[in-house]
Amino acid sequence: MKGSRWLVDSLRAKQPFNKELGQHFLVNDELIDFSVSHAALSSKDHVLEIGAGPGVLTEALLNSNSKVTAIEIDEIAVKHLKEIFAPEIEQKKLEIIEGDALKVKWPQGISKVIANIPYQISSPLIEKLTKYLREQKDKVLNMILLLVQEEFGERLVMEYESDVGSLGMTALLDWESKIIKKVPPHNFSPNPKVNSCFIEMIPSHEAFPCDKRLVKQVIHSTFSQRRKKIRTTLKSVPKRINRVPQWHSSRWKKAYSSLVDDERLECRPEELDFDEWIGLCCDLEKNSA
Repeated sequence: MKGSRWLVDSLRAKQPFNKELGQHFLVNDELIDFSVSHAALSSKDHVLEIGAGPGVLTEALLNSNSKVTAIEIDEIAVKHLKEIFAPEIEQKKLEIIEGDALKVKWPQGISKVIANIPYQISSPLIEKLTKYLREQKDKVLNMILLLVQEEFGERLVMEYESDVGSLGMTALLDWESKIIKKVPPHNFSPNPKVNSCFIEMIPSHEAFPCDKRLVKQVIHSTFSQRRKKIRTTLKSVPKRINRVPQWHSSRWKKAYSSLVDDERLECRPEELDFDEWIGLCCDLEKNSA
């Protein structure tokens, strides 16, 4: 193994630090090994890595004998990866996809996603992962392991009462998430100004009695004005309600009017738990049919 420091230095020799890409590379080999070990990879796994950069995680993933697909947006980093891992690419153990992970098509058959992601894409990446999970035909995706900014991880798992929000609530529709390890800044090169953490996301595959897309719209709409009572926010038709099949402004108004005396509408968004949100959206569906 070449090791993280050698791989980072090798890439740095080819390109300067690019702040816009969020290039804070993990250089602690023990933490890299931890992520691979925690995922319990085998030769049966097809792993997706997002933001491969210098290849520090790529190298560890390949040593697990898993098939690896790595997505990297930076042209110089892609050339670096193709040089370093030429034998693995030749042997079909590794595929490099050049492009934006949020825009390129992901291969089918991914069983795990393991990535040290650029922090600025954290929220849209969760959206993309959720879309991929719902659309995956073979349903083999069974674990996500991401290294993210600690503050983002806390909001995703709703670690504290102050973290309750639309990110964590909507994630519960598809994932069981938890923080499994915190990572201080000195483990990166260069050091970020914030703490990081590993988060694990396991697909829940839970069926709900109402449309998940409606729940997401309602939660996003109310938490966007979290200081207001739910009644005040939901009185206005959610901006993207038309994205939910069979929903439109007139149906929304009918649904809202049927619950005008509902006590739940007197609450602020953070005062309802997840089950109460599901119940509220089920009632909106039922009373507007």
